[in-house]
Amino acid sequence: MQEQEVIKSLQSDLKFSDSSINKLKIFVKSVIDANKEHNFISKSTECDIWNRHVLDSAQLVKFISFKQGSLADLGSGAGFPGIVLAIFNLNFGFHVKLYEKSAVKSAFLKRIVSELDLNAKILGNIYDNNIESDYIVCRAFKKLDRIIQVSREIAKKPHRLIVLKGQNAQEELNNAFKKKKYHYKLENSMTNDKSKILIADF
Repeated sequence: MQEQEVIKSLQSDLKFSDSSINKLKIFVKSVIDANKEHNFISKSTECDIWNRHVLDSAQLVKFISFKQGSLADLGSGAGFPGIVLAIFNLNFGFHVKLYEKSAVKSAFLKRIVSELDLNAKILGNIYDNNIESDYIVCRAFKKLDRIIQVSREIAKKPHRLIVLKGQNAQEELNNAFKKKKYHYKLENSMTNDKSKILIADF
C-alpha cells in the first residue's frame, strides 16, 4: 500500500482525524531525515514506511480505549508504535509513556513529542522504572517470553498486553507458555497476512 492508500485506510478504518494525519506526515518525514544518520528503521523499508511502520502501528488503536488511563510502549525506538498511538490520542486524560534506553532515540522522541505537542512522556530503561499503565504495547522489542516476564513481574496489574508479532507468532507463543498457560487471543494484522497481534490480559 502506498501513502495515499494507507492514509485513506487510517481515516476510514481507524478513524484518524485530519489533524492526526498531518502530524503523521511530519513524523514520517522526521524519521526518514533522521534515518540518514541513524539506523532507526531499515533503509529497505523507507519506501514502504506508511504501510510497514505507520499502519502496522496504527492498527493497535482497535484494541485500546483512549477514554482514560495510560499506555506504555516498551522499546519505542523511532516511535513505532508509541508516537503513532500518541498522535491518534486526542484525550488529554489518557497518557502515553515511551520507554527507550537509547540516548539518541530518546532525544529524537522528545523532539517529536514537543514539535507535535503530544500528550506523551519519554522514559528510560524499563528495568529502571515502574511500569504503571493500563496497556502495554511493543513492536520488535524482545522475545515473547521476555516480554511476558516483564508484564508479569514488573508491570502493575491489571493491564492488557498487546504485541505485534511476525509469522512465527504461534511458535513463540508455544515456547513462552510451556511452563504456564495464559489466556490470550491472536488477531490478524492489517499489513501482512502472516503477521499477528497478540492480546493478553494480565
